[in-house]
Amino acid sequence: MAKRDYYEVLGVSRDASKEEIKKAYRKLALRYHPDKNPGDKSAEDKFKEAAEAYEVLSDDQKRARYDQFGHAGLSGSGQGFGAGGMTIEDIFSQFGDIFGGFGFGGFGSSRRSRSVNKGTNLRVKVALNLEEIATGVEKKLKLKKYISCNNCSGTGAADGSAYSNCHTCRGSGQVTRISNTFFGQIQTSTTCPACGGEGKVITRKCPHCAGEGIIRDNEIVSINIPAGVSRGMQMTVTGKGNAARRGGINGDLLVLIDEVIHPELIRDGNNLLYSLFLSISDAAIGTNAEIPTVDGKVKIRIDPGTQPGKILRLKGKGLPEVNGYGKGDLLVNINVWIPKYLTKEEKRILVKLNESENFIPQPDKSDKSFFEKMRSYFE
Repeated sequence: MAKRDYYEVLGVSRDASKEEIKKAYRKLALRYHPDKNPGDKSAEDKFKEAAEAYEVLSDDQKRARYDQFGHAGLSGSGQGFGAGGMTIEDIFSQFGDIFGGFGFGGFGSSRRSRSVNKGTNLRVKVALNLEEIATGVEKKLKLKKYISCNNCSGTGAADGSAYSNCHTCRGSGQVTRISNTFFGQIQTSTTCPACGGEGKVITRKCPHCAGEGIIRDNEIVSINIPAGVSRGMQMTVTGKGNAARRGGINGDLLVLIDEVIHPELIRDGNNLLYSLFLSISDAAIGTNAEIPTVDGKVKIRIDPGTQPGKILRLKGKGLPEVNGYGKGDLLVNINVWIPKYLTKEEKRILVKLNESENFIPQPDKSDKSFFEKMRSYFE
């Protein structure tokens, strides 16, 4: 099923302020909170959908990419926030602070108070050629990163079970203190110092990861890059960054797009430019020419009397829009090659031709210059 527009999900306009987005998300999160709708799968899905929309629209960079490219500009897999393994617990830990000191939903759930570790993000640069940009491509990247320890399933505990609930906070991850002051009793909650907010303590550490739950190793990560991307665009693949200590939330993989220079074609937005050089005779009498495109060679007809600077447009032979709508064109700029050195016979022939009226320059005053023609194509 196609993803809904994030602004539609939150019920706000596209020029909504951050405060309006935050208020709209808070309202939906409270309405569909799992503690308020136990066992309701539909409410849980709407809760996750609202969190996904808020995660993008509350971040200036992600919101700008979404406004420009839609869902395709946010993830190399074409999927969004929820596709990287995000759970209800992850949402609590990531966005709980927008509800102030009353926890995420204010419904008394003990899960919201536990501290969840977050893995760091990874950044990689991927260079694509024009053929890959034209069609989209799946890339398999071998990354040196922190991954979850298989021996303990990322818990950090020997055999994955050598841990127990923290006795200090009784598994909640927080300790509550009541202080008597001049104004009366004040209750404060802080992260449990004994377990660091995790709610559990390891009784015997995993020997493979020394109790960290992660090890540094190579991992093959597959990413799907949509067609039409360009140099400098950054894509986020959720959950494919470094693993977090002791079973937390994985970081993200940030993929920076670069382009390999094509030997014959020049990219200008979604259009491609190509310079075709003709001999004097071919330009005068006409010929057939092969033109490179991202799909292979194509043949075009050069009419007799074709002038230098003429622009031929091959419609739809450029690159696609990143959102999947429309394609650019291939613009062929005609150049006539003038030889620098001539033999005596060649000079004699040209001198003879110069005596013909057809070889006397008679420019058409209505012709535009090359730069004016090029400019008109992009206006």
